[in-house]
Amino acid sequence: MTAIATESARPLDGFLAWCRPGFENDCAQELAAIDAQLATGGYARARRDSGYVEFMLPDAAAATRYARAVDWRALTFARQWLRLRARVDGLPASDRLAVLLPPIRAAGHSFADAWIESPDSDAGRELSGLCRSLNAALIGAMKRERLIDPVAPRRLHVGLLDPATALLADAEVSRSAPWPGGIPRLRFPSSAPSRSTLKLEEAFLVLLDEAERERALRPGMSAVDLGAAPGGWTWQLVRRSIHVTAVDNGPMDAALLASGLVDHRREDGFRYQPPRPVDWLVCDMVEQPRRVAARIGDWLAAGWCRYAMFNLKLPMKKRHEEVVLCRERIAEAVAGRRLDWRARQLYHDREEVTVYAALR
Repeated sequence: MTAIATESARPLDGFLAWCRPGFENDCAQELAAIDAQLATGGYARARRDSGYVEFMLPDAAAATRYARAVDWRALTFARQWLRLRARVDGLPASDRLAVLLPPIRAAGHSFADAWIESPDSDAGRELSGLCRSLNAALIGAMKRERLIDPVAPRRLHVGLLDPATALLADAEVSRSAPWPGGIPRLRFPSSAPSRSTLKLEEAFLVLLDEAERERALRPGMSAVDLGAAPGGWTWQLVRRSIHVTAVDNGPMDAALLASGLVDHRREDGFRYQPPRPVDWLVCDMVEQPRRVAARIGDWLAAGWCRYAMFNLKLPMKKRHEEVVLCRERIAEAVAGRRLDWRARQLYHDREEVTVYAALR
């Protein structure tokens, strides 16, 4: 899709990032840091608690260069990352499709799918019903005009900001989150001992691709869960038939202990050392992020684990800077070896980010 100019649509060169409300400034800082490295001359437009950030580039060439340099899995504070094409104002309540379809046709190609989304904010959630009904009508209209082709490389996104305003964007299917809004909708398993289990389930989906999950989460593997009680993260590993050493002075869920796959060690998670290397280290301890990062660095540097998944509980301010600092600490700990680092502020996270780290 090229930048679109019609009577109702104003063309844009840039990107739209969906994010958690309250994290707009952190998302904008992250995108600006990438821009500074690329020297593409961009700037962010963000409003607190809106649930999205617009990152504008001076022209299409700069936007294309930026797009080639960034993959959605590499971003921390953006749940979804889309190429902006146009802004449409004045959508009439009587027939919004009549205004949306001309700029979609003007793209000159078909799309694999079309999603109408709203921000994950209080105002955005009020639009969810309108998004669903309008999405069904849009898909029907695009199919009639042969603008939907399941094998097309790009997906259309319509970001509904309010009933009369939309941002038109698109994304490469292979380089964007496969869930509307970048949010995998997960159901809390009734047998899990705590809702924190959803954080690790989402982390496996978002931070690893399907091939990586098949390779790194095999039955019979071993893991250590630091700060495990009552066992929300351990539960995700046990359901995959992975043997877990659960390290926590607090009590573990009885059903997990009865599974035969859990060894509960009542020890300090910051002092525990495994008697032999394990495949996974997972950690959701409530502690200063730099201290957690230092301990993860110790584990990777010593070869005590192959993969690590952990949470960083962030401060109220300078959250982007704190994530960068924690990554630098782990990189220093592994003494120049190539670090595979992927961090994301997940839907099921709060004032924290979840990180996957491994040595390549």
